[in-house]
Amino acid sequence: MRQSTSLAAAVALLANGAAAQNMLRFACSQLVVDRVDPLVNPAQRYTPHLHQIVGGNSFNLTMEPVVYDLAERSTCTSCSFVEDLSNYWTAVMFFKHKNGSYMRVPQTGNGGPQGKLINDGGLDIYYIPSGRVTAFKPGFRMLVGNAAETSDSKVSKANICHRCWNRPTEDQFVGGAPCTGSDTVGIPQSNTCNMIRQTLIFPACWDGKNLDSPDHKSHVAYGQGSGANGGGSCPSTHPVKTPQVMYELMWDANNFVKNKDWWPADGKPYTYSMNLGGSAAHGDYVFGWKGDSLQKAMDKNCNLNRDCPAAGLHYQEPKAYNACKLKQQAPEPVDGWLKAMPMGEPILKA
Repeated sequence: MRQSTSLAAAVALLANGAAAQNMLRFACSQLVVDRVDPLVNPAQRYTPHLHQIVGGNSFNLTMEPVVYDLAERSTCTSCSFVEDLSNYWTAVMFFKHKNGSYMRVPQTGNGGPQGKLINDGGLDIYYIPSGRVTAFKPGFRMLVGNAAETSDSKVSKANICHRCWNRPTEDQFVGGAPCTGSDTVGIPQSNTCNMIRQTLIFPACWDGKNLDSPDHKSHVAYGQGSGANGGGSCPSTHPVKTPQVMYELMWDANNFVKNKDWWPADGKPYTYSMNLGGSAAHGDYVFGWKGDSLQKAMDKNCNLNRDCPAAGLHYQEPKAYNACKLKQQAPEPVDGWLKAMPMGEPILKA
């Protein structure tokens, strides 16, 4: 049985004055890389930009709240907890070659001195409680970030950030708590960054009424404090405390660092799939845990990436969750060198 821990998360909690506590931290491998977005662009194929999606294999062009039950429809999940059939997705990072072609930057699981998460692409998920929390309800969804934002100064570094990882593997920990210190809103463009860690921290306060809102944000709010601290006290407008959801992505830039002759003259090769920088980083979340399993996991202090019998949580080995895949619903090449960023019409190989 794999038992993983994270110095990053522990440092984050302690750095914010929180007592050491249990939290879920687990791997989610890539389900599909596709130009669809049922939250922002429902029913549309070839949406304006490319996403990488993880979680339950019922991910679809449209997922109407409550009516479209992910937990009932999914037959597998690319996440390491069998009970988690939620969907999580983000924009894709690309490297722009000096000849104008693009290659998708691969992802790997996060490690650290006390453990490692094993991913086939994808990202790592945290559910961080702060005191008694209320799990999300069926149909709940939310969005963090703005895919059209172009100004770093308009983005809170406490919630969306990037870190230059100047070590060859993710196992060698770099820096302190997420979104602190030298972390930046913008994507680090240095050719010394073997990896780039992206962190997305969602609000942990809910209005207690709406499963969604027109902008997919107004029904939730950030509490007091900042960073990965479990969310802090909630405002009166959004009084219900939920688990704090955090995405952690390790973009593996080693291949690009080794091939400096690929780099463009301006020295800025990295961009997200909107053809914008870190200010436009964003993440989408659609809840899909089975029954009350997430509530039990929070109540029973389930920890990290392992079985939790008290809550009925079952960890599955990497070979199981890595095997959960979904065909593209907007078919086009997304691997290797591409002639252009996947935007507009279906893209061609370079």
